[in-house]
This record gives sequence, C-alpha cells and structure tokens, in this order.
Amino acid sequence: MTKYWILTAFAVLCISCTPNSKQKNSRTDSQFSGKKGEVKLIILDPGHFHASLLLKDTIRQVNDTVFVYAPRGEELEQFLQTIKTYNSRKDSPTSWVLNVYDEADYLEKMIPDKKGNVVILAGNNKNKTKYIYRTIASKLNVLSDKPMAINRQGFELLEKAYQKADSNNVYLYDMMTERYDILNIVEKELIQNKELFGELQQGTPDDPAISMESVHHFYKEVSGVPTIRPAWYYDVEQQGEGIADVTTHLIDLVNWKCFPEEAIDYKRDINVLYATHWPTKISLDEFTKSTRLKEFPNFLRKHVKDSFLHVYANGIIHYQVKGMNVAVKVRWNFQAPDGGGDTFNSSIKGAKAVLKTCQDKQENYVKQLYIQKNDKISSKKFEKNLQKTIEKIQITYPFVTLSRPLPDGTVRIDIPLGKRAGHEEHFKHVAKQFFEYLANRNMPDWEISNTLAKYYVTTKAVEIAKEGN
Repeated sequence: MTKYWILTAFAVLCISCTPNSKQKNSRTDSQFSGKKGEVKLIILDPGHFHASLLLKDTIRQVNDTVFVYAPRGEELEQFLQTIKTYNSRKDSPTSWVLNVYDEADYLEKMIPDKKGNVVILAGNNKNKTKYIYRTIASKLNVLSDKPMAINRQGFELLEKAYQKADSNNVYLYDMMTERYDILNIVEKELIQNKELFGELQQGTPDDPAISMESVHHFYKEVSGVPTIRPAWYYDVEQQGEGIADVTTHLIDLVNWKCFPEEAIDYKRDINVLYATHWPTKISLDEFTKSTRLKEFPNFLRKHVKDSFLHVYANGIIHYQVKGMNVAVKVRWNFQAPDGGGDTFNSSIKGAKAVLKTCQDKQENYVKQLYIQKNDKISSKKFEKNLQKTIEKIQITYPFVTLSRPLPDGTVRIDIPLGKRAGHEEHFKHVAKQFFEYLANRNMPDWEISNTLAKYYVTTKAVEIAKEGN
C-alpha cells in the first residue's frame, strides 16, 4: 500500500438547483443529511482529468480524506500531481489527504474496504460500466463521468445498474456539466416562455427542429497545464467513438432544455433514424506530443493506415424524441487554432422565434446566444415579449441584458464574460447537486429515464454507423 498525505482548506460555494421531484425515500433512511464532511469520496481508477477537476475546489459536505484505488502508472501519477498542485496554489488552496491503494487488485480491494460512501469514476470507458455495476452492487453511490456506456452491451449493463441502484437504495448520477453554463440556463428559460418562443417545432429529418454541433481537441490545456492523454484515449474500443462520448452532453441539453422534468422512455419516445462517423487522422508526431509515447502501441496499430492513426471521433446522429427531429454532430481535431478552443453551435426552432448559439472565429471563439423572431410575428410584439422575459430572468441574473437588434432583427442576449464560469468550474456544481440529492433522497425519476434514453441514442447510433461503414 502506498500512502500520500496532502493538506486542504475549505471554500464553500452554494447553488440551489434541485428540481421538484417525487421523494422516493425518507431522509431517515439515508446516511446523508448535508452536514460538513459526511461525503467520503473514493476515486476509482482516475484515468481522465475530470476526476481531478472534481477536487479543484472544496465543498462543505466532502470529507478532506479521499481514498484512491487505481493501478500504478502515469495516469495515477498525473492525478496525484494535479491534486498536489491544487493544495499548493496561492489562491484558495485545498488540503486533500489522499490515501492511495495502487496494487493490481485495486477493484477487488476497494469493494470490501468500503472506505467511503461515494465513488467517483472518470477514466477508461471500456471498464467504466463494469465498475459502475460492481460498485452499485456493493451498495455504494456513484458519480460518474460521461460516457457511462459506449456500446450496446454497456447500455444493457447500465440499465441493470440503475435497477440494482433502486433495490440497493443508492444513487447513480451522470456528470452533465453543461447544465451549469449560464448561456444554457438562460436559453432554457427562453424556450419555456411560450409567449416569446412558442411551441417547439417538430421539424423534419432533413430540416430538424434542434441542431447542435460540438468541436473538441485532443491536445489542450487543463488548469493551465498541457493534458497528457493516455494511449487508450485514442482507441474507440476503450474511449468510445465520438458519437458515443461528446454527444451525451448534446442529447442531455436537448432533454433538459426542451423537455424539462419530463420523463423520456427510450422504448416509446426515441427513434434513431440515421448515424454516420468518420476518423480524425493523427500523425505519430501529434500522438507523441499528446501522450509522450514514441510509437503507436500494439492495440492501436490495427487502426494505423498510411502512417496515420484513424480515430473515429467524428459523427452525426439524426433521431426523434417525442416526435421532434434532432441532429447532433461532434468533431475532434488534434489542436485548436490560435486563440481558439472547443466550440459549440446550436439552433432550436420555436413557432415564434429561433434561438441560436454561436461560437466560432467570427465570434472570436466566445460563445454567444441570439434570438430571432419568426417572420410572421410582429416586431413590436416580439420586442415586448423579449423585454418582459429578460426582466424576469434579471431577477435571478441581473447582469443579463439585450444588445441592439441586428439588421435582420436578431438580438444577442448579452452575458458579461466575468459572469460566466468556465467549464472547469462546472464540476463542483454537478457534485453539489448530487450531494443534495443524497441528503434529501429526492433525485427525480426523469433523471434516470432520460439518462437511459440518452445512452440508448448514442449506443444505437454507434451500431448504425458501423453498419453503414
């Protein structure tokens, strides 16, 4: 056993975002009450940097001693070094105490040890669904990074994990960080205002009502430090294809924004129409820059063609949810252009207005939210409803304002950059929401059904794309 002892300081950040839900269990049945330090974290095999981001800031409910179970190697060392950096920073340093078990039987050791009560999963996705099921079966709560399943077999096991969680009175929750992006929060409010937006349009497969596209990059910086990717990150059999990974965020936003607190049954409400995929070609020099490995490992060589590694990280899914047509697209490039980064663009069509999110070179890679009225709606009526809606939003978010209309009548919803928390900051909000569910025993049923619907879409799409290939 290897032990690392590290120190922490607690900074409290509170959000209140618990949705109305059916309370399934009495608080007296729970070991959680919301008090300081009662959440005891177990970090299992932290192969992805999202595991460390959950510890970037302290949360009042979380105990300062954290138990880590993982195999020895660079992934574990990178995680430990990141936590050490958080503990030693000048501004708001943490003081985590890490108790690390790094022998080969780390999983078999973790389960009977039960040193904590919440397991964090963020790593190799080939193993993740198995980890989820084994952990839930041992009556431990799980907060998991996406994707929780990358193929049909994983989806079927995930469904069993939710059934087991119900019988074992524990919770399983997916880290959907994009719900805490202020632009998404404001857009959700605009969509739900029927006087302004109208009813969501049905669209067609060729002209969907909802379109979303996300662009990501293999080589990037996290917390100001270049991220070293493990070699398996480039293997779709371990990381998952792009349409099984990043699209989880997009599909979750569709459900969360357009069908808030509505249960979506994948057997009844979902129809996957079409899916395709194509590879990102990675040179050996790029692979070395990203992983620090001098050659492609054996398990990747079957994907090497003409000296380039072909990674099926790109794809498109067309599907229907409750009869509404949706298209989601994901692309992965190796590195962002100068001054750029990951991007997101979307369009959501209502009977009275269209909402668009743009984040591209024209916007200097800053995400911006726009609203444009339908031609049949009078400008005066549209402006009145928009102003009324923004004034209501300003009660909670007083910094939200409107820009002057563009020549085509499009209006930008202005949100100052200083009021926008970055992606790394969203992880603590996800964790706090989960811990609130644990304390109140009130995770809504739609969280479970909609998560299963999401992974049904992604895993079914992978099957369709492979058949088409």
